Amino acid sequence: MDATAPSHPYYPRTASIPTYVANESSVLRLLMAFGLMVGVVIGLAYWQAIQSPLRLRPIDRFAVMWFALCWYFASRDAVSVIPELQTVFGQLWKEYTLSDSRYLTSDVFTVCVETITALAWGPLSWLTYFAILTNSPYRHINQVIVCTAHLYGVALYYGTNLGDFRTTGVSYSRPEAQYYWVYYICLNAPWAVVPFVFLYDSYKQTARAFRALQAPEAERKAQ
Repeated sequence: MDATAPSHPYYPRTASIPTYVANESSVLRLLMAFGLMVGVVIGLAYWQAIQSPLRLRPIDRFAVMWFALCWYFASRDAVSVIPELQTVFGQLWKEYTLSDSRYLTSDVFTVCVETITALAWGPLSWLTYFAILTNSPYRHINQVIVCTAHLYGVALYYGTNLGDFRTTGVSYSRPEAQYYWVYYICLNAPWAVVPFVFLYDSYKQTARAFRALQAPEAERKAQ
C-alpha cells in the first residue's frame, strides 16, 4: 500500500482527516434513512397545520413544514459531527461531505456559520413554526429575519467555496456528478429559493397590515 495515499475519500486529496472511519451503512440505506427522517418531520408538521383551528393558507401550511424541517436539521448541526461517528445522522453527514469536505476539516468559515445556524437560526425557525400555528403577531418579523439569514448563509456557503476554487484551484467536492450536482447544488438549492417566497409573502402581509392601520386616519383627514 502506498504510504502517501490519503486515508479518506474526500477532496482535496491532501485534506487532513486523521480520525476518519468509513461508514458502516450502505449509501442506499443512508438515503432511505434520510428520506424517512424528512418524511416524518414534514408529515408531523403538516398534520399539525391541518389540525390548527386557524384557516391557514396553503403557503402557511408550506411554511409550517419548511420551518419545522429547518429547525430539525439545524438542531443536528454538522459542527458536532466527528469523522469517526457511526450514528445514522453522523454517517449521513459523512456521505454528504463527499461534496464538501470543509465540515470535516475544521474549516473556520464552516464552523462559524454552522455554529450560528445551530444556536440562532435553528431556534428562530422553531419560534416561527409556532408563530404560524398560533397566529402570533411576531410571525412575519421572525420569518423575515430567518429567511434573510438563510439567503445570506447560502450565498456565503456557495460563494466561499467558489472563491477558493477560483483563487487557489482547491475543490472540496469529489468530481462525480452525484456529489457536486446532486448533493452540493441540489440539496442546498431550496435554501436559495424558498426564503424568497416567504419574504415576498411577508412583504405583502406587512404592507396590507399597515394599509389597514392607516386607513381610518386617512378617512378622518378626508372628512
